[in-house]
Amino acid sequence: MTRNDRVLVTGVGAMTPLGADAPSSWSGLLDGKSGVRFLDEEWAADLPVHVAAGLTVDPASLLPRTEARKLDRGEQMALLSAREAWQDAGAPQAEPERVAVVIGTGTGGVLTTLGQDDAFERAGIRRLSPFAVPMLMPNGPAAWVSMDLGAKGGARTPVSACASGAEALALGQELIRGGRADVVVAGGVEACLHPFTLAAFAQMKALSTRSADPEAVSRPFDAGRSGFVMGEGAGMMVLERDDFARARGARAYGTLAGSAVGSSADHITASDPQGQARAMELALRDAGLTPADIGVVHAHATSTESGDLAEAEAIGRVIGSHAAVTATKSMTGHMLGASGTIGAMAALLALECGTLPATRNLDALDPRVELDVVRGEPRTGRWSAALANAFGFGGHNVSLVFTK
Repeated sequence: MTRNDRVLVTGVGAMTPLGADAPSSWSGLLDGKSGVRFLDEEWAADLPVHVAAGLTVDPASLLPRTEARKLDRGEQMALLSAREAWQDAGAPQAEPERVAVVIGTGTGGVLTTLGQDDAFERAGIRRLSPFAVPMLMPNGPAAWVSMDLGAKGGARTPVSACASGAEALALGQELIRGGRADVVVAGGVEACLHPFTLAAFAQMKALSTRSADPEAVSRPFDAGRSGFVMGEGAGMMVLERDDFARARGARAYGTLAGSAVGSSADHITASDPQGQARAMELALRDAGLTPADIGVVHAHATSTESGDLAEAEAIGRVIGSHAAVTATKSMTGHMLGASGTIGAMAALLALECGTLPATRNLDALDPRVELDVVRGEPRTGRWSAALANAFGFGGHNVSLVFTK
């Protein structure tokens, strides 16, 4: 890979159940905090699910009222996280036509869709917001961020369920490698904590119905896991062409060295270890690395019985058991379209800092999981490469490789 082909990560931004920005979210992961709480809202009383992982701060409170009222909650989160990442990168000065935005989402503006439908049913067309359509569009986050930054190199929106944020990073890398952009703001966002979405996921038996101790419910790879916890969040990265970043003296967290986007073409919801393994193999090949080079793996690991086992099998088959594995959804819950970016960020920062967050609530490792899953305290080490996985309903498989 030539220097011009290398893609650097120069900025990060986030809003998660652990914090309103990337530094607080990262420190929360290292401290082993949990963002899962009991749902004590009246609308949740009759649901079979009573826990979720919401943001620590209402994003609307961080924006001017005139701006916030035009945006869906997910668009608010995306805009704030993108602004943070852009400033963290030093606000790169590039030709507008050479700056692109790629932001993935699994459900789009579903809160707007459901809320506006309720208003329409109750009171008719006069109660609908004139901003309803741009608020519910799945491409809304990418569009608003592109306008905010003046990015004219394209505003794209991968919609690949829980792999959306990771696929956005892969597409951003592709745009830079292909010579179509010098800078790309890429990431994922999801805001869908609503009685309808919770009920729908519960109906398919994907969510845990435990609630006695909310912070202990999400437990990837644990023998006592019982389903995932739904969360919300946003994660953004600024990707830059190597020589462009160096010419302006930018600091880099690391390199997005390889990526692979595949489809299992097998089942609409079930995990496929063969498809997941293929994505990891292709990402390694794209990065020019071998399994032995990977010191850290951020697992998709949602805390479902079959999903965790399928991924553990795939990781074991491709990477082996030498790598340190973590699953941060144990702390953030599953942020759907945002999870792939937040997981990638955790893998990248682990390389830079030499510290990998531990998997929370891992009291008894499932004996069928033959991996070195970090538990208890964070793991320190000097790793040169990390792999981050993100998989989604529909057979979407994405793997990303970062190097220090």
